[in-house]
Amino acid sequence: MPLTPDAAVQTSLLGIPLIPLLKDVLFGALGLIAVLFFHGGWINYIILRFERITNQNLKLKQYNRVFFHFYAAFFFIAVIHIIEIVLWTIYLLKLNLVEDAVKSLIFAGSCYTTIGFVDDILPIGWKSLAFFISFSGLFCMAWTTSVMIGMTNAYKSAWNLKHHQKDLSASS
Repeated sequence: MPLTPDAAVQTSLLGIPLIPLLKDVLFGALGLIAVLFFHGGWINYIILRFERITNQNLKLKQYNRVFFHFYAAFFFIAVIHIIEIVLWTIYLLKLNLVEDAVKSLIFAGSCYTTIGFVDDILPIGWKSLAFFISFSGLFCMAWTTSVMIGMTNAYKSAWNLKHHQKDLSASS
């Protein structure tokens, strides 16, 4: 028995319509990949710059500059996350899934941070796109956490070197 176009659209997997699910997964995966590439490129730029500058500052015993660069890097990482929420907002608007930019921004932010304080505003057939926004937030936050741990180690080294020298000069 041949599969007609109507039957193909009605095909389901465990009661979930297959065609809308595949469409949602495709668009969700594209958004997820775009955000992860954006995040990876910028987070790597920030951490490599931080490490290069920190190493120079440590060699020159400029410990306060290490502290400054540490906090500046944290600020720029926060900005990256905000931009990623805006990217999801633009994506939702371009797909004509949400008409109101503010509602789209708040929904994307709610999903990205996985707080989920906003009701699902996506139309039927696009509901699982929220999962992909959440996945991107989870992955990006985990990536950021690992980077920040390394940066914290550099900060601690600079702190110990700065205060160790003061301890030595005070005991002389």
